[in-house]
Amino acid sequence: MTESASWGLLREVMAQHAPIRFWLRDDDAVEPGVALDRLLHLTAKFYVPVALAVIPAFADEALGQRLKEMPHATPVIHGWSHQNHALGGEKKCELKNSPTIQRDLAQSLARMEQLFGKTLLPMLVPPWNRIDDLLLPHLASLGFTALSAFGVKPRGASVPIVNTHIDIMDWRGPRGSRSHAALIAEIVDRIKISAEPIGLLTHHLVHDEGAWEFLEQIFQATGGQWMRAGDLIAHDR
Repeated sequence: MTESASWGLLREVMAQHAPIRFWLRDDDAVEPGVALDRLLHLTAKFYVPVALAVIPAFADEALGQRLKEMPHATPVIHGWSHQNHALGGEKKCELKNSPTIQRDLAQSLARMEQLFGKTLLPMLVPPWNRIDDLLLPHLASLGFTALSAFGVKPRGASVPIVNTHIDIMDWRGPRGSRSHAALIAEIVDRIKISAEPIGLLTHHLVHDEGAWEFLEQIFQATGGQWMRAGDLIAHDR
């Protein structure tokens, strides 16, 4: 199937299953820059809210000031320092369950409140989308109101879970955009199997032109159907 035919199929399936809802999460923000500005302006152009997962240990005051100018961008909490605490042979994971990690998360929340004030959504986004199951029951007592990772929702969390489902980047290949046709096919499949809002995951710092082109096209094809991260929490209850 050609790429143009894929976009046509997406529009057809969306019409058949309306209403379809999407949401956007972008990870690894720390400071203003060319890539972040491109994301913010592109999402503003199409009225697409974006949950911006900020790494608290490295975020600066300039990012707080920049996001004040972009009310469609909601800061959320991307762990503490994006540091790997996994043991040898394990997949990368910062959020293991320990008193030290719980203190780090409390520090993350305090730092983000300092930077972003009332615009902060206390949603925890685990680096690498991984979190120790033993940490899940503690999230509410640590001050978080939601968890967002990727794919299947874990059990045992003390807060609502609003996961992303489709990552536009090809991490195992050339680390550029995945094939647009493959991304569209995955979205179509997701529409057919679930009424849950579809979470798109991006990483502005590593986007190639293919990634930016895909975002512009998907925003054009799905105008007005994007949810704010805060609304997703109520949707999950």
